[in-house]
Order: sequence, then C-alpha cells, then structure tokens
Amino acid sequence: MITGTSGAGKGTLVQQLLARVPEVALAVSATTRERRPGELDGVHYWFISDEEFDRRLAENDFLEYYAFPWGQRSGTLWSELERIQDAGRAPLLELEPNGALAVKGRVPDALLAFITAPDLDELERRLRERATESAGEIEERLELSRRQLEQAEQCDVVIVNDEVERAAEELAGLVRRALDGAATVET
Repeated sequence: MITGTSGAGKGTLVQQLLARVPEVALAVSATTRERRPGELDGVHYWFISDEEFDRRLAENDFLEYYAFPWGQRSGTLWSELERIQDAGRAPLLELEPNGALAVKGRVPDALLAFITAPDLDELERRLRERATESAGEIEERLELSRRQLEQAEQCDVVIVNDEVERAAEELAGLVRRALDGAATVET
C-alpha cells in the first residue's frame, strides 16, 4: 500500500512502481469527487455518485473508504482486489492514511509505505503548481497534510519524495523484497 500527503507525489511514484514491478497492479479506487481534466473512469478512479457510494457501502462492497473533510468520499472495492488477483498479480493500493492504516489493521503483513515531500513548503508549492484545487481547498489539504504527517510513524517505511528516480527505486526495492518474502512464505 502507498499512502501519504496530498501533493507528495504518490501518483507519480505509483506509476514508476508499476513500470518497474510488473507483478503488481493498481486497484482503481471509487470516488464521489468530480473528474479532473484527462481522467478516465475505470482508469484513474471509478467515478460514482453519492447515492451509488451509499448503496455499495450498505452492500459491504468496500474493503475501506474515507470521507474527506471537504465532502468527497473514496474507497477500495473488493471487486478491484479480486480482478487483480484473478489476473495473477498482487494488488497495489494507493490510499489516504486513515484508509491505509485501517487496511493494515486487517492485513498486518501488507507493506505500507508513506510518501512525503521534503517539507511543507515544497508540499504547498506542488499543490499550487498542479492547479487542480482552489486556494481554499489547498489550505484544507495543507491542514490535512499536517495531521497526516503525524501518522507516518505508524507505517512500515517513510519515503521522502525529494527526487523521483531515487524515491521510485527505493519504493520498487521494498516492493520486490515484500513480494519475494510473500512467495517464500507461500511455497
């Protein structure tokens, strides 16, 4: 599992990891937020209505979910994990910290990596540079990021995304070792 603060570069590192470790596949999260330009349903997220989210929650279709302070909800569908495992690959989850810690509680052997920017100034710069949120939303995300940083110590490893190539190789090495360990245990 990959978690961390908004703007830390989780998505970038996930894409690097998928290119370096073909044994893993990304579980596409479901979300109630509006689609951003260039995002595709079923590729970047499963974009669903609040009503469908409620229905699927009632049917226990989620491994985990999180309600963000600004109103959107996101979660991991069991069907995504089944899809990936049926293809013979290991699921990779990109989650916000509360969801990741909830899954870690249910699956203690899962590797949980926390991705962070070098500092809060860099985090703010990245959020403003991507220009996908309003100034008010950026302030909300920065406040949330401060709280999320306190959760980093509950993760297996913290990776500072100060340089993408270095951070991606560190993450890929951790995942390869975890997969090798899982294969050793299963045989």
